[in-house]
Amino acid sequence: MTNRFFRPMLWPTLLTAAMLPVLLGLGFWQVERLEWKRGLIATMTERMAADPVALPAPESWPSLDAAAFEYARVSLTGRFMHEHELHYFTQGETGAPGYAVIVPLVLTGEADAIVFVDRGFVPVAMKDPATRAAAQPEGQVSLTGILRTPQPRGAFDGADDPERNVWMVRDPAGMSAHLGLTHVAPFLVEAETDPAAGPWPKAGRTRVDLPNNHLDYALTWFGLALVLIAIYLIYHRSQGRIGRPKP
Repeated sequence: MTNRFFRPMLWPTLLTAAMLPVLLGLGFWQVERLEWKRGLIATMTERMAADPVALPAPESWPSLDAAAFEYARVSLTGRFMHEHELHYFTQGETGAPGYAVIVPLVLTGEADAIVFVDRGFVPVAMKDPATRAAAQPEGQVSLTGILRTPQPRGAFDGADDPERNVWMVRDPAGMSAHLGLTHVAPFLVEAETDPAAGPWPKAGRTRVDLPNNHLDYALTWFGLALVLIAIYLIYHRSQGRIGRPKP
């Protein structure tokens, strides 16, 4: 009967024992993220394909969890406050820089309740509303759009420049504070189509195109864990610390 032996070395064992749980933990975390992303995409697809519903009532806005309604199709009627048009710096479908035209809408029959509406994209050359004066509908308008939550400011987002009317995040609270508006919805609505005739602003920018690479990431972390184990065993074998006793 042949006996095998394994005499683990202290530091390689300690380092492997510290690194292996991290690699496996990252792999399982990506598996969890994969299931979360699949659920999010399914929710987005279902809500954006459903019939439009009414906006959450203005009296519920102070305590509203807007995330519970995100991507729902909603219908709203009101009057645009074109004098308060805002410009959110973004990219068009081809990657060209431009602005999303965001305009407060005073809801009809709701006192002074206001919803910020993202009417769509315009190129840089059309930032000035005077270049698209025909796309400034007056009076009451009705539209359907996608309800979106405020955009959190990320580490790489630049600072807003209210003086030049250039905004780097879509935040109704910050925008309304700058304009001096009150009773503003804690969400935005991305218009599916613009109520004004003409090509600009180009509405209907909401897409279900979230990247879902979490399976690839999970396989990468699990693969690195296997490589770590293989290196650990190969190194011990090369040092004569694993194998069979020599005759």
